[in-house]
Amino acid sequence: MFCHKHPASCVIALIALAFAMLVSSQSPARADVRIKDIAFFEGVRENQLVGYGLVVGLNGTGDRLRNSPFTQRSIEGMLERLGVGNLSNEQMRTENTAAVMVTAMLPPFARRGSAIDVVVSSLGDASSLRGGTLIVTPLAGADGGVYAVAQGPIAVAGYAAQGLNASIVEGVPTVARIENGATVENEIDLAFNSLSSLRIALRTPDFTTAARIEEAINTSIGPGSATALDSGTVEVRPSGKGDLLGTMAQIENLRVEPDSIAKVVIDARSGTIVIGAEVRIAKVAVSQGGLTVIVREEIEVSQPEPFSIGETVVVPQTSVQVQERETQFTVLEGDVSLQRLVDGLNAIGLGATQTISILQAIKAAGALYADLEII
Repeated sequence: MFCHKHPASCVIALIALAFAMLVSSQSPARADVRIKDIAFFEGVRENQLVGYGLVVGLNGTGDRLRNSPFTQRSIEGMLERLGVGNLSNEQMRTENTAAVMVTAMLPPFARRGSAIDVVVSSLGDASSLRGGTLIVTPLAGADGGVYAVAQGPIAVAGYAAQGLNASIVEGVPTVARIENGATVENEIDLAFNSLSSLRIALRTPDFTTAARIEEAINTSIGPGSATALDSGTVEVRPSGKGDLLGTMAQIENLRVEPDSIAKVVIDARSGTIVIGAEVRIAKVAVSQGGLTVIVREEIEVSQPEPFSIGETVVVPQTSVQVQERETQFTVLEGDVSLQRLVDGLNAIGLGATQTISILQAIKAAGALYADLEII
């Protein structure tokens, strides 16, 4: 940058530019997001389904009937329904069958005859479900009603191999998936177009975000159309009747600027630190000291002279060194942007573990204006 004016004017211009850059760094711009990405419509949700079934066709990797009596009872019941019965325990020694739990998610507005994915998980002591086939398994909801039926060959991502003295297992061979493995048999009734109002539920409740959603909907649809009931719910009353679907399509694509509390999340096991954009600290001075102790063990052999009276002796040599790193205080300015805070922590030259300790110490000192969450 070249200035051809008076030197004093150049200095004033540089100071103004630096101040403008500082102010802009303290007010980070946030991107507007769609309402559908931060909230969902009440009633439009998935439902969990679960069932108990049998996987057949395993290559000797199924349940051992002695350890899994429920598998034996299931086999007996299945064969009896198919006209094969009166089998004794000695006649039933199969290891090609495994008892499994079958789970699935029923999407909203799933129609009769549509296909959904299912997950098959071993219930007994089967070592692998590879190569098996799930036989007809009804899937029930929380109310006990059957909403889908699953059946088909399963696909296992993991594998297991075993020899006499060694074995290897990759992934989880006792859990499998069946793509489009269940057929929807019953629908969940929802008189959608007959609703007089609908509610929008925020995935992360926040009063500011709820107020902004209310304002955006009233601006787009009409005054009084939306009312924020609490921090997590906004009720919408469309003016026109019979076009609730079009109203929802219009609402979910509106863009708002979400707000959230200042939070620092720390995963001490992996050393991961996530600092929110609204995190602020008071002006503090931080110093991180380090003390390193080095212990070296060396083995020396004392050998006597030839033709002398003596014995060979092993003499251990131990040396201990203490290294103390010289540290200085670093001042972290208060009420600055996230970038300035990160730059201040990086200026100390710390690793993840030391940064976690410093953040905890700043919180204990009452200088961290954010919620510190350790997971």
